[in-house]
Amino acid sequence: MSGSEVAGVVGSRRPVAAPGRRRGPELERAILDAVLEQLSTDGWNALTMEGVASGAQTGKAALYRRWPSKADLVAEALRTRLPPLGRIPDLGSAREDLYAVCVRMRDVMRSRAGQALRTVLHECDHVHAERFRDLVRAGLYEPAHGLIGELVTRGIARGDVRPDATGPLLVEVIPALMMYRAKVCGSEWRDAEIAEMIDGVMVPLLRV
Repeated sequence: MSGSEVAGVVGSRRPVAAPGRRRGPELERAILDAVLEQLSTDGWNALTMEGVASGAQTGKAALYRRWPSKADLVAEALRTRLPPLGRIPDLGSAREDLYAVCVRMRDVMRSRAGQALRTVLHECDHVHAERFRDLVRAGLYEPAHGLIGELVTRGIARGDVRPDATGPLLVEVIPALMMYRAKVCGSEWRDAEIAEMIDGVMVPLLRV
């Protein structure tokens, strides 16, 4: 092949395009995924901005432009990735409605973000603990209180909950028991344990 032919072949080859840089929401998703991954494998104390940047395949500058500290970054990952409780359809009885909300709460605590949040609360110092407890309250406790209140009101209207079951402490019983047993006793809340709590505690409390 002549020199001119070689030049023609080389000139006809198309350059290979470099992979595009992730920006905006796509990059943020990758960063927050990397936060949860590092929390699940290394925990709060060992999590570093360098490690998260490496996991997200980006530079530290991309993190610090959005989150000025490790605590800010972790709080954002937990706040945005904790699954919502959602609504509970009418299942025909207060017993079944409340059982369903307990299963939802357990699923939130078992989720990747829920497990990461529990890890952070176990490991972080008192300076950061209150901030992450606020995440538990806003992401799980308060929605659970509101949802249980709705289910109790539904039961009163249906006729299977006593009309005076409107005290503020009633809506705290399920979240308090579930969080206490999960944190202090390490309970994973099997279906049978949820049924025992509903039948042995909540139904007698709410019975007409």
